[in-house]
Amino acid sequence: MPPTTKTQIKTKERRQVIGPILHFRGVQGERWRVSALFVLNGAAEPPDMKADGVMLPIPPRHIATLGKRHVWRWEFAVPRGETETRVGYGFPDGARWYMTVPAIAKMPRIAYTACNGTEDEDVFSQQNLPRNARWGHLNGLHRTQAYHLLLHGGDQLYADALWEECPSLKAWGALPARDAIAAQFTPAMAEEAEAFYFDLYCRQWSQAESAALLSTVPSIMMWDDHDIFDGWGSHPDERRTCPVFQGVFGVARRSFSLFQLGCAPDDLADCVWGASVGTFTQGFRIGDLGIFVPDLRTERSQARVMSEETWAELPGWLDRFDGCRHVLLMSSVPMVFANLHTVERLVNLWPGTAAMEDDLRDQWRSYVHEKEYMRLIRLLGGLARDQHLQLTILSGEIHLGACGVIHGAGFDLWQLTSSGIVHPAPSKLYADVLERLSRGTETIAADTTLEMVPFPETGRRYIRARNWLALTFDEAGRLNAHWQVEGEKEPLMRII
Repeated sequence: MPPTTKTQIKTKERRQVIGPILHFRGVQGERWRVSALFVLNGAAEPPDMKADGVMLPIPPRHIATLGKRHVWRWEFAVPRGETETRVGYGFPDGARWYMTVPAIAKMPRIAYTACNGTEDEDVFSQQNLPRNARWGHLNGLHRTQAYHLLLHGGDQLYADALWEECPSLKAWGALPARDAIAAQFTPAMAEEAEAFYFDLYCRQWSQAESAALLSTVPSIMMWDDHDIFDGWGSHPDERRTCPVFQGVFGVARRSFSLFQLGCAPDDLADCVWGASVGTFTQGFRIGDLGIFVPDLRTERSQARVMSEETWAELPGWLDRFDGCRHVLLMSSVPMVFANLHTVERLVNLWPGTAAMEDDLRDQWRSYVHEKEYMRLIRLLGGLARDQHLQLTILSGEIHLGACGVIHGAGFDLWQLTSSGIVHPAPSKLYADVLERLSRGTETIAADTTLEMVPFPETGRRYIRARNWLALTFDEAGRLNAHWQVEGEKEPLMRII
């Protein structure tokens, strides 16, 4: 029997937990930069990776450990050609995956998703609802005509069970409010929370339907409250800043960095523009297309969405899109939505509605965020007008599909909302109330109006079914948006 080789030992010892998960790193000259993330069991170093068009072997980089599980990353850049290219990547021992890279002069085909879960996973069996049906649908279309990018608009994870599944945090939650606020974040809490988030990511992204997309389409991900826990940032300041909440937030932040950015928390990729101010704001430029992903959770409180430090950086970040024809701005919560000021004030007066209050406070259109909301509209509208570009906002969060527009002096900001790819649709009553509240045109400032636009196919302003959004650009440079709706044979469409 021949001696066992080093490669054979590594292959035998390496046990894949999840991966690959492709993260987009941007464009470098004529190359498409990506990162492939794996979680592997065992301490054995995995082999170098090979990718089509990449001459040198791609070495692994170790970025985290939890018990016997290790997080590894491979970074590489593949050439783009005159036509789109199918690129294979993988290991010398035979495991291999494929992605499609767009042509140099072409806009990428993009899929957008949000709300990849729910607060109570039992709802799927109770409603006889296949959990990942929309992921399966997306994967089917991807096999027919491959997508180049996968945008995740928040709530990729629903971590709300943290407070029940971590014994020390559950015990803390039973304390009187004053004692809970004063309590310290203990080593036991930290250990349980680290294991909880790590396990949840591994369970979530090992599911076949979504794993097939994560391994073949590079992702850009932003976070929202459920990636931390429900309502994060919209709780009263006394609770938000207490040691236990801040400790859990720190764990969630490290976990997001590892799994959704593919980075060690202290070594973020260069596409994370917000690293200098301590946020996860990201930006990408692909020829004539810009993609801007502001971090709308890290600095959030009941009184603000972004800090003054971030506001000071925003104009400079947006100037990097000078010369673009179209910019896609990802905002986890829609900027164009029904005016719920009256509902929010009534909820504040009604006992037992704290959860609803958090959801309403999360909205850009909350009355407490009104000044900041208008400040952002003026900034984005000025960018669109002065740089002669189209700016389109992509959002999720509301568990409905929708389309709207802000008309201003010399600009139109279009809003495309798609959610959830997994989260069930809300009640018919809720959708009907929103429909009534969204009729007509609302003046939100001098020379600035807001309108929720009905879908021609249905005559309604909201899609009450699970959905995801396909985004393509035609030869005239127009954005073609297709809401891929559960139960519908044909997508709903809007051209911008």
